[in-house]
Amino acid sequence: MSATLTTVKDTSATEVNRIFELQLKNQYKVGNSTARERKAKLNKFHKAVLKYRPQIKEALFKDFRKHPSEVDLTEIYPVTSELKKAKSNIRSWMRNQYVDTPIALLGSSSYIKYEPKGVVLIISPWNFPVNLTFGPLVSAIAAGNTVIIKASENTPHASIIMKKIIDEVFDEKEVAMVEGGISTSTELLKLPFNHIFFTGAPSIGKIVMSAAAKNLTSVTLELGGKSPTIVDETANVSTAARRIAWSKYLNNGQVCIAPDYVFVHKSKKAAFLAEVKKNIQKFYSEDASKADSYARMVNQKHHQRVSSYVADAVEKGANIEAGGNFDQSQDYIAPTVVSGLPKDAMLMKEEIFGPILPVIEYSNISEVIDTINSKEKPLALYIYSKSSKNINHIMNNTRAGGSCINHSAVHFFNNNLPFGGSNNSGIGKGHGYFGFQEFSNARGVLKQHIPNALELLMPPYNNFKQTLIDLTIKWF
Repeated sequence: MSATLTTVKDTSATEVNRIFELQLKNQYKVGNSTARERKAKLNKFHKAVLKYRPQIKEALFKDFRKHPSEVDLTEIYPVTSELKKAKSNIRSWMRNQYVDTPIALLGSSSYIKYEPKGVVLIISPWNFPVNLTFGPLVSAIAAGNTVIIKASENTPHASIIMKKIIDEVFDEKEVAMVEGGISTSTELLKLPFNHIFFTGAPSIGKIVMSAAAKNLTSVTLELGGKSPTIVDETANVSTAARRIAWSKYLNNGQVCIAPDYVFVHKSKKAAFLAEVKKNIQKFYSEDASKADSYARMVNQKHHQRVSSYVADAVEKGANIEAGGNFDQSQDYIAPTVVSGLPKDAMLMKEEIFGPILPVIEYSNISEVIDTINSKEKPLALYIYSKSSKNINHIMNNTRAGGSCINHSAVHFFNNNLPFGGSNNSGIGKGHGYFGFQEFSNARGVLKQHIPNALELLMPPYNNFKQTLIDLTIKWF
């Protein structure tokens, strides 16, 4: 069956402005909250997420048939992990960080005060609606901001339960969630937020950044792109195929850090294809349309988009190695593997964001690197290899937001690592301390205790003062 249909109504401009004004007036009270008070909010939020865990699972099944266990792994766990991290560290994160003061400024001390940016906007996507809404929210709360959330209208059931949680846990003058589509987003982007955290496609990220520029609003853009994967001649093919198949077909391939396409050394290609096919059957049985563990495309629009990419590839001579079955009535696309792709195929030009895995044979790693570097910087790049030389060569001669070596996508789950893209794949970082920093202004503070040498260098200038300036430049 296809996802249960429901609609999300737009929030009026009047209501959007009312909530914004409430938060604008309340931002300093929230910003001056103590570590204990912020931790109390996060504790209450944590309990609510766990309380509504069954309803979250039900909502995501209705939106695109996501299995309850997959909801736990990819929606609930990342949020509870962020909550635990923030609650354990919020006091140290908020503490002033003292730094060295140069001798030329003797008699003073210096420190960094992490202050909240103020009123912030979080615009989240549909592919992991709970994870990618509540994860940034944890960071924003830890940093002491007031927050307005706009979730995607493409997962309406998830939006309903998230709004229920937000309304139950927070006063709207601290955290509020507004519903709607493009019209609501447009009204929100007119407002002079202090920061915007957007997760979505690069094309929409440009619109958000353009709107933010009108108010000189800082942005975090978590975008996407074509994340490449390399399986070299030394790789353990069985392990590589299993991990790539898992990360590619998870959430029906609707994952911004999924392996978008795979370069496989010619000596490993046949074995790799056989192993991927074996793992597809192991994960999702002979017929994935009947497998409870296999999700669906979020709607018919995205189903049509991805199926058109496959049709284009076949028309241009590509081979379907596995899958290739479609059922629009269920928004179903089988786990699919494609080889023999020409460079001008849509699957090689557009971010796939669906369960299609292009496999490209290579013999020269330099050609692979040249191909990767001819495209926009990806959000992630994955390397499967036993050769330190090969790994270092690839890492040093490519650029990406993040990488895994001998795995795919799991770096997202380590909130001790910064997560984010570079240029076309994003601006700024999130998760853990990096998320706290993203929603904070690092305010540099110098405190003068006693008069220092600088007092001697103030006007009127003379030869003696110039001598002191020369000595300062030379020695300090």
